[in-house]
Amino acid sequence: MLRCSCSDSRNMHITIMADSETLECITEHERILQEIESTDTACVGPTLRSIYDDQPNAHKRFMEKLDARIRNHDREIEKMCNFHHQGFVDAITELLKVRADAEKLMGQVTDTNRRLQDAGREVTAQTEEVIRCRVQQRNMATTVEKLQLCIPVLEMYSKLKEQLESKRYYAALKTMEQLEKVYIPRVSQYRFCQIMAENLPRLREEIKDISMSDLKDFLESIRKHSDKVGETAMRQAQQHRTFNSAVAKQASMGHYIKPVYSLNERTHAHTPNGLLMDDDTGDDEADEEILTAQDLVDFSPVYRCLHIYTVLGDRETFENYYRKQRKKQARLVLQPQANMHETVEGYRRYFNQIVGFFVVEDHILHATQGLVTRAFTDELWNMALSKIIAVLRTHSSYCDVPDLVLELKNLIVIFADTLQGYGFPVNRLFDLLFEVRDQYNETLLKKWALVFREIFELDNYSPIPVETEDEYKLVVSRFPFHDAEIEKQDFPKKLPMSQSVPQIYTQVKEFIYASLKFSESLHRSSTEIDDMLRKSTNLLLTRTLSSCLQNLIKKPHIGLTELVQIIINTTHLEQACRYLEEFITNITNVSPETVHTTRLYGLSTFKDARHAAEGEIYTKLNQKIDEFIQLADYEWGMAESDGRASGYLMDLINFLRSTFQVFTHLPGKVAQTACMSACKHLSTSLMQMLLDTELKQISMGAIQQFNLDVIQCELFASSEPVPGFQGDTLQLAFIDLRQLLDLFMVWDWSTYLADYGQPTSKYLRVNPATALALLEKVYRGMKDTSKKNNIFSQFRKNDRDKQKLIETVVKQLRSLVNGMSS
Repeated sequence: MLRCSCSDSRNMHITIMADSETLECITEHERILQEIESTDTACVGPTLRSIYDDQPNAHKRFMEKLDARIRNHDREIEKMCNFHHQGFVDAITELLKVRADAEKLMGQVTDTNRRLQDAGREVTAQTEEVIRCRVQQRNMATTVEKLQLCIPVLEMYSKLKEQLESKRYYAALKTMEQLEKVYIPRVSQYRFCQIMAENLPRLREEIKDISMSDLKDFLESIRKHSDKVGETAMRQAQQHRTFNSAVAKQASMGHYIKPVYSLNERTHAHTPNGLLMDDDTGDDEADEEILTAQDLVDFSPVYRCLHIYTVLGDRETFENYYRKQRKKQARLVLQPQANMHETVEGYRRYFNQIVGFFVVEDHILHATQGLVTRAFTDELWNMALSKIIAVLRTHSSYCDVPDLVLELKNLIVIFADTLQGYGFPVNRLFDLLFEVRDQYNETLLKKWALVFREIFELDNYSPIPVETEDEYKLVVSRFPFHDAEIEKQDFPKKLPMSQSVPQIYTQVKEFIYASLKFSESLHRSSTEIDDMLRKSTNLLLTRTLSSCLQNLIKKPHIGLTELVQIIINTTHLEQACRYLEEFITNITNVSPETVHTTRLYGLSTFKDARHAAEGEIYTKLNQKIDEFIQLADYEWGMAESDGRASGYLMDLINFLRSTFQVFTHLPGKVAQTACMSACKHLSTSLMQMLLDTELKQISMGAIQQFNLDVIQCELFASSEPVPGFQGDTLQLAFIDLRQLLDLFMVWDWSTYLADYGQPTSKYLRVNPATALALLEKVYRGMKDTSKKNNIFSQFRKNDRDKQKLIETVVKQLRSLVNGMSS
């Protein structure tokens, strides 16, 4: 029983499970059927596939379910048809009734349509014509509209062509810009507009090339015409400077400001502090129209090219090109010609070109915005200034003509003033003028050296004769000479100096005037000008004139008379130096008491020349004495003297006497010094003649003859050939000779040897070596004379004691000489 109950429960469970599964399948099939009914036929496939993917034999149950659903629908259709069948029958009956009327109506409609078609055929034709006309009208309107859009483009392009042909490139670029931004975009769909748009960049490049070509032509033209621009600017600067110097004399009240020369649109005026200021009011009272840079140069190519490159957005390229080219041109302008230093025109052309270059740059600087900058022009000017200074230093060194150097200085001043008027710093140029001034002074010194040489060569070195008072006044007007004694003398009379003195004095004043010319327009104070004049005059006196005097004194043809006159001349020139200082003071109005005033060194110059002349007098006088001495022809072996002095010596004494008479005009103790020097030199020459080593023997007769000549020398010295000697001062020049000759003439050897070395010795000036040398010559002469007379044996008998004495004296003298040497 228990087993039965378990089996029943299991079957019940199975049944329940089967029922539940059947219920699920029915539910699933309902869902699928609903999907099939509500889904498009194309999407049924996946739904049907899910049936086969389910439990086994599910499709059979589905098919059963499907058949049941179909039968259900069929029953519903049949019910619906049964419900509407009577209505359908009624409708068919009505339709059959209406068919006859429909056929009648169809006939009427057909007839009406035929008649309407016949009637509307003409209307249709006219309508088609109207449509065609409307289409044409619309096309024409469209065409007019498009043409109205295209015509401005074509007009602008035509205008562009005209502007290009008339070289209005800046306007052409503006037209291109309008075409590109305004007109062409409106009709860009047309082919001709595309061609235009493609052509515009090429036209821009052509405009750039043409404008650059014009700029190159301008740069070439301005390089050729810079000298004309510079010449005009420098001429205006010179006129302005002349005008200012004239106005300065009349401007006693207020500050008068005169507009400065200008070669650009700006006008400058000098302010009291020397700066430049812009003056927009101009000068209506100007006598001459002030030229501007545009009056001389057409700057339109620069403006045009600048505007073109600015519009094209390539301004920087243009600026760089312009500045690069102008730098190259600046270097070319600054390169001087090789022979520039030969003429002033060479310098003028050089300065004109430089001024023209910077005047143009100054105009470009102020007429354009940023094409050139002040920094760029300053850089160019600094480069140019260094080159200019180097060139002027080199070429001015070749100038050896003062007038050319002076012209160069004037050109530099005008050049500096001109560029200073345009705001360029020129201080280094004025510093350079100091170097040029030194060069100018050197050329002046060379020129005046030739003048002085010519004056000295043409001078007759004789006192100036004046026959009348007019001649005297003429000389005094040229040279400051005042002598009360000479003024009291009657005419004709002679002035102590020669004709070269007033000529030298006049030429020194001319040199001062010439040196002063360089100081003009240098903007220097009177004190500085005074200092420059004094320094240059000192150079003239201490170097040039002094050198000329020294060379003159050394010339062979200048004799004693000329030397005496030179000494007199230098004395008067020395006295005239204070008048030269007064002359400079009157020119510069600078008091000589000023602390820094330079003094003239003429005093030392003429003193040195005078001392040199005095020394040359002594030298030439001694040379003349030597010439007479060379004429001496002593017979050193003569037995007895002639009883009179030698002829050459008498001639020498006469020459000295006449020469010393001329020396009386010499200042100071020059004549006394010359006379003493001559006597000493004569004494020394006579002593050397006795002691000549080539002279081996001397007879006592020759000693006696020589003594007669020395006596004549002593008589000449005692005759006071030159006044001023005290006592026998001049005779002392021959004291050595006199004591030596007395020793031999008296044969007083015992006294000499006994008193040797004593201050009171009678033969104090006789040197033992001198006495020994002459004694040996006399001794040899005595022996030689004895041999010739063949009486030496008798001599030995008669003069044995004298021979022994000579030998003894010789030994003693030798011992004295040896004692002196040890």
